[in-house]
Amino acid sequence: MHVKGSANRHFLSVALPLIVASLISPLPGIVDTAILGHLGAVGYLSAVAAGSAIIGLIIWSFSFLRMGATATTARALGNGDIPTCQLLLAQSLVLALMLGTLIILARDLLLSAAFILIEPPAANLALSEAYVTIRIYGAPAVLGTFCLTGWLIGMQKARAALLLLLLVNALNVALDFIFILGLGLNSTGAAMASLIAEGFGFFLGLFIVLRLTRGFPPSATVAHSQLLKQLGRLKAYGALVTVNRHLLVRTACLIFIFTFFTAQGARQGADTLAANAILMQLFFLFSFGLDGFAQATEALTGQAVGAGKERYFYQLCKLAAVWGFALAAVTTGLYLLCDHVIVRLFTDLDTVTNVALKHFAWLAAIPLAGVGAFLLDGILLGAGKTRSMQNIMLVAAFMVFLPLWWFTRGMGNHGLWLAFVAFMTARTLLMLLAFVFYSRQGWTRPI
Repeated sequence: MHVKGSANRHFLSVALPLIVASLISPLPGIVDTAILGHLGAVGYLSAVAAGSAIIGLIIWSFSFLRMGATATTARALGNGDIPTCQLLLAQSLVLALMLGTLIILARDLLLSAAFILIEPPAANLALSEAYVTIRIYGAPAVLGTFCLTGWLIGMQKARAALLLLLLVNALNVALDFIFILGLGLNSTGAAMASLIAEGFGFFLGLFIVLRLTRGFPPSATVAHSQLLKQLGRLKAYGALVTVNRHLLVRTACLIFIFTFFTAQGARQGADTLAANAILMQLFFLFSFGLDGFAQATEALTGQAVGAGKERYFYQLCKLAAVWGFALAAVTTGLYLLCDHVIVRLFTDLDTVTNVALKHFAWLAAIPLAGVGAFLLDGILLGAGKTRSMQNIMLVAAFMVFLPLWWFTRGMGNHGLWLAFVAFMTARTLLMLLAFVFYSRQGWTRPI
């Protein structure tokens, strides 16, 4: 284990590639928004905003597979159990491909329910339907890539995870320009670009992982016959399913908040829907960047807990706090100083620009209000405290966000943003209480 100055270097060696990887993750969505926002009609931008929210509701609800793979693998790595690391990857992929296939089989029912919830403007409904009908077929590949990326992070192969996401997102962006601008396919082209990139990402991830596992010593390699036997035993999935069950509820609540947010914006008109889509892309840009620190914290604290190194665990928590709050402060400053410039990068539609600028202060408040939530998510997840993560999310969503939105409906879109900022703040405060509670108990006690 690394200590003092070397701990900081080790932390950054894992965190920096993950920060870059996380920052480029929303790049295709940002490019979609920017290209469609300059086509001269709000319909394509609104259609992708609604369609992306629906895809998020259905597919990204299973992003817990990434978190579960990282946390369980990191603790097994800390315990020196490489065969278990390999088994966890195989089990995660089995779950991912089964769930992805079920999503495709139930696509008609899922999409019908999602459109009732989102309810995009009637003029854009056909465009939104075409977008999500294409994107839904990428479900198995996306879920499988979640597991592959999570496992690489848990094994502290941050550069490999960066390479995977870099190549996938570069392909997606290149295809955006080809399909949207080159072929004039507009929102349908954006969906096709994402689908192709998602399939490429899954097979590239498999290739990277297979190359990595070939480098394991024979004593640490699971025999194929033994691996298949374990995959056929339902009881062997117990620990992974328990972790993923808590994370599923937690992630479903988070996706519900984003979907509800988009739906309420849609009910206030196409301009508000489009403006909120721009602001949310900027929120995701910050959140994905901070997620790099959170993922590094998750992997390293998980390893520390698995190895029983509580002193090193606290050292990692302090490093995460210092770097995370520094990033949040810089982001808030940039948002406050460059609001007009940033919005104009996304659209030249005056009506959308005006709505976005009126609500930009809420966006600028989120980094400082929510930085603790991101970092403490990583700490609790790495330590295996997934039940607490689930319960905290339920309280913040249904006892803070929804009641506050209800009582501030008269404020229109400002009330919606106020509820969202309060939701992020509540998560931070509740997880701080959980951190104090577990610190008194001892983080390296059996979960």
